[in-house]
Amino acid sequence: MSYKDDIKALAQLREAQQGKWASISPENVARMRAQNRFRTGLDIARHTARIMREDMAAYDADTAQYTQSLGCWHGFIGQQKLISIKKHFGTTKRRYLYLSGWMVAALRSEFGPLPDQSMHEKTTVSGLIEELYTFLRQADAWELNHLFRDLEEAQKAGDTAKADELIAKIDNHETHVVPIIADIDAGFGNAEATYLLAKQMIEAGACCIQIENQVSDEKQCGHQDGKVTVPHEDFLAKINAVRYAFLELGVEDGVIVARTDSLGAGLTQKIAVTKEPGDLGDQYNSFLDGDEIESASDIDNGDVVIKQNGKLVKVKRLASGLFQFKPGTGEDRVVLDCITSLQNGADLLWIETEKPHVGQIASMVNRIRAEVPDAKLVYNNSPSFNWTLNFRQQVFDAWEKEGKDVSAYDRAGLMSAEYDDTELGKLADEWTRNFQRDAAREAGIFHHLITLPTYHTAALSTDSLAKGYFGDEGMLAYVAGVQRREIREGIATVKHQDMAGSNIGDDHKEFFHGEAALKAGGKDNTMNQFG
Repeated sequence: MSYKDDIKALAQLREAQQGKWASISPENVARMRAQNRFRTGLDIARHTARIMREDMAAYDADTAQYTQSLGCWHGFIGQQKLISIKKHFGTTKRRYLYLSGWMVAALRSEFGPLPDQSMHEKTTVSGLIEELYTFLRQADAWELNHLFRDLEEAQKAGDTAKADELIAKIDNHETHVVPIIADIDAGFGNAEATYLLAKQMIEAGACCIQIENQVSDEKQCGHQDGKVTVPHEDFLAKINAVRYAFLELGVEDGVIVARTDSLGAGLTQKIAVTKEPGDLGDQYNSFLDGDEIESASDIDNGDVVIKQNGKLVKVKRLASGLFQFKPGTGEDRVVLDCITSLQNGADLLWIETEKPHVGQIASMVNRIRAEVPDAKLVYNNSPSFNWTLNFRQQVFDAWEKEGKDVSAYDRAGLMSAEYDDTELGKLADEWTRNFQRDAAREAGIFHHLITLPTYHTAALSTDSLAKGYFGDEGMLAYVAGVQRREIREGIATVKHQDMAGSNIGDDHKEFFHGEAALKAGGKDNTMNQFG
């Protein structure tokens, strides 16, 4: 319903009250409704799920239409990302947010900073989703509030053309509420625990849940050692649990991202159940490392023996009770994981890799697409990678393969600043700049995200401010390094009272109290110093 139509409907509703609502302004109510488009988290989940599905279809038609997101650990961070996106690009289209389990563990747990091992409170995840959407909805209210204030001024001035222009902007306002890809880790328990947490996340607004094939109680960061995977049957049960949660809550378009850590995981907690040769359990077990045996005398206490490719094999078992995979089987296990997940309910894939290399990712995706042609990935452009060193080494290796003289470069020392302005350094930067475009085109990556950007940017900017403020620069460190830049670059937070909702509150006071409203935004408000 348009703003004007809503005013008409509300006027009729007020008239039906026979004077009891005489102090209620239909214009004010219509304004408040416009500034609060989404009533519940499920409204948000359904809206953003449709966005993701449309974006996935657009990517299938044209790989240049890939999507992106940045990770965030606080509602304000997410809000400012979307405000910045609209400021610089005019639209939020194909830009999402990512909710990282790593950042929740490190920055949001009541236990204090924790490693990415699912030791934090599980409800913190759904709580952060709700917080992010609270701030995004406030960004809508904040932006629309400025449009409505401008509309009032235009109407007071009798400028109907300007008023009509502003009403059109209000009616066609693009929300800051975008999809969040939310990390549920390995489900924080069994399939029932996964289902219960997924419901909380969806009710908070999540349209997309990412789940990984690690063991819940042995969960490890994807870029650290010691990862332990589960048989496919266990993982598929959790995918089913998430799908049931989506369907129960009426979010039929909900998206599931199935993440495999098999490339870097050399261990499993369980031997898969298998009923006949070649079934899924048998394929999983075929990757287990072990020694062939000839007789029962080859078996010691605690040994586990399975039938593998028609032969009896004593599988290698560690002191922890975990079983070991054969070296060099990671890519084959990834391909099997991905095909199995897509054929059993997942919508998107996540392959955790040890480096950003288009060729490596494409080699696995091409094998997956031989079975599932429309397979698409979410890819972690991780700060755990040394991007500079990786791409410089990739250029070095490519040149060496071409027979180009690389004697001027030390491959192991390519991180050095002395290479920044060299031909190799500049080409590596170009490869980095084009990585997302190239990987979207060649490796099936629909969504590129950076998991922990604001963890690092907060540390870097705080370091710069602290160095100057507590050093010789004193207050100039803040004024020149922060506030002056905010003013000149048009960063809305320079008026931090407005950003926090002061003007919205003032307008509400006027709605509720009329001329008796005691407002904060008068001539003595220091926000006026910023124009």
